[in-house]
Amino acid sequence: MDNAVAELAHDRDRLGRSSTAERVADILRERIAQGLFTPGQRLSEEAIGTALGVSRNTLREAFRLLGHERLLEHRLNRGVFVRVLSAQDVADVYRVRRVIEGAAVRHGATAPPEALAPIRAAVAEAARAAQEGRWPDVGTANIRFHQALAALNGSPRLDEAMRQLLAELRLVFHVMENPRDFHEPFVGRNLELVELLEAGRAAEAGAALERYLDDAEELLLRAYAPRP
Repeated sequence: MDNAVAELAHDRDRLGRSSTAERVADILRERIAQGLFTPGQRLSEEAIGTALGVSRNTLREAFRLLGHERLLEHRLNRGVFVRVLSAQDVADVYRVRRVIEGAAVRHGATAPPEALAPIRAAVAEAARAAQEGRWPDVGTANIRFHQALAALNGSPRLDEAMRQLLAELRLVFHVMENPRDFHEPFVGRNLELVELLEAGRAAEAGAALERYLDDAEELLLRAYAPRP
């Protein structure tokens, strides 16, 4: 918790003088997506409010907004905690991802090179992190890859929905005992997807994405299975 709060202090300037609950929620959501806060972790109002320089009322409203997004939960007389997702949550996240990212792939096959540049950059970022053994950073790059992919839809509403989904997904990553085993196979598969999009091969990209999401969901659900 201390390290995560220390990181939040770097975000204080982003809020400006008139910090709003929405801006605070944006920062906390982004930090959850980066893996700074973990499922089941209790969030200290005092520590986070001090780090961001915001009032308790503003912070509580931000917590409430993130509660509606299923990222945080309030436990009576205990405080606010990062939510622990269930296997059913995982299945639902992937159900929605198939809709958003499937549509993005169809748009991406006719997208100009500059629209694909952020996706290619996320692939390169993941490859560097993998080579250096920074597997949590590979997970962050993967999140950015899929956010950039969803952006091919050209819809701010879908972008917002995808940000929420991917923050939930990052919480799911924590169930994996060995991050490398989960993330490493998808570094190459991200590269395959972007190359198919760059070549305008929409049908093949769509089929590759479907297999990709099926395999990722299966790996995560397997981690939720009771241990013998």
